Amino acid sequence: MSVSAPPSAPRARPWPLVTAAAVCLLSFTAFWVAQRLAHVNMLDVMVYRAEAETLRAGGDLYEMRATSARLAMTYPPIAAVLFLPLTLVGVPLMRTLNTAGNLLLVVALVQLSLQLIRPRLALPSARAELWRATFLLAALLVWCEPVWTTLRYGQINLLVAAAVLWDLTRRPGGPGARWAGVGIGLATAVKLTPGLFVVLLFAAGLLLWRRERRDAAPGRGVNPWLRTGLTATGTFLVTTLAMVVAMPDASKTFWTRTLFETGRVGHAEETGNQSVSGVLARLLHTDAPGLWWVAAAGLLGCAAMALAVRAALRGDRAAAVVITAFTALMISPISWSHHWVWCVPLLILLHDRTTRVWPVTGAVALAFASFALWWVPHDPGRPELDQNAGQMLLSAVYPLTALAVFAGYALSVWRGRAAAPTERVSRPREDEGREEARNAEALDAVRVPQAVAKE
Repeated sequence: MSVSAPPSAPRARPWPLVTAAAVCLLSFTAFWVAQRLAHVNMLDVMVYRAEAETLRAGGDLYEMRATSARLAMTYPPIAAVLFLPLTLVGVPLMRTLNTAGNLLLVVALVQLSLQLIRPRLALPSARAELWRATFLLAALLVWCEPVWTTLRYGQINLLVAAAVLWDLTRRPGGPGARWAGVGIGLATAVKLTPGLFVVLLFAAGLLLWRRERRDAAPGRGVNPWLRTGLTATGTFLVTTLAMVVAMPDASKTFWTRTLFETGRVGHAEETGNQSVSGVLARLLHTDAPGLWWVAAAGLLGCAAMALAVRAALRGDRAAAVVITAFTALMISPISWSHHWVWCVPLLILLHDRTTRVWPVTGAVALAFASFALWWVPHDPGRPELDQNAGQMLLSAVYPLTALAVFAGYALSVWRGRAAAPTERVSRPREDEGREEARNAEALDAVRVPQAVAKE
């Protein structure tokens, strides 16, 4: 017995694409003007340029100090090689190009996030809808504090996030599928922390491979999770070993000494450090939380990655990726506020998945757009070592938000109500070929058994 569905409510007419583009351009122009009025110093891109100039001059990369703040190089040697183009233009033009490039990366990050969360938008038939949503969301999300601060310093966080998401939005047989993993490998070679995505890829891939063997599925090769993980690992190793050969002294210095000198990045208790290490340093009134951080980061990392792998195996690729990104930020010794540009895919995911959209998404958006962590005293005198309870809460706004997101997702899984992926592909029939079946499975990793319909 079937019942006719009631007539659907009339849908609001979508904004014309040109209007959405104009809104984005207007927002970006206002952002650019606001940054100029704020006299942003773009300190980090000046350090990047100094690193490249030191490399060209044959100097010692890790003895170099740049700008009036006497900042040191903290990345592996490959970073200085990648920064060489910064020395080809003057400083004013470099700053302009850096800002323009980062604004374009905001658009790229939003679009890749949409493709991750709603794979249907990657289809050619949805191209206009994808661009319309991209422009409108980019116009809003550019004002989040992590994005603002990334452009303020001329940082590379948006580039790293876009490289990771480019890999994780490739579909078997689609554009660039054979290169999936190169972005994560290069990002890890430069920044190290994206290596946690390789852990996700191998964990999900191996568990999927084990399930396939258990189900005695013949003719299956390496699944896409493992293939991407292997490509990422190979890219990282080839890049790093190439630097060992080309720059042996700098490589030895970084991998045996500089890597472990977290103090050269900054003090752990600084307000800008939004990792567990920073929260504990401020809570314990010390710049060296030591074993407390090791224990807390270990427990949190294991629990959160178990949640991420579970999401991957349930076919919820978007949740798995966002949880992994925020786990990396939480357990890193130093995660400056501008590293948290992963708030962009998080906010899009929450808006797409939560039943109470505006209370939940609005609260998380407020956390990332309010600049609340900068409301507490912060200056070279290191007042963060003497924060009161209220100041500690404000200066821990990002980690607390991440913990709330983790807890909310874990609770929804426990209740059996975890938001299902937006897109699913039904399993092809055997006579349509095993390769097509493998491609279909790769879209969301593993299917979630559907509940039996009531009669």
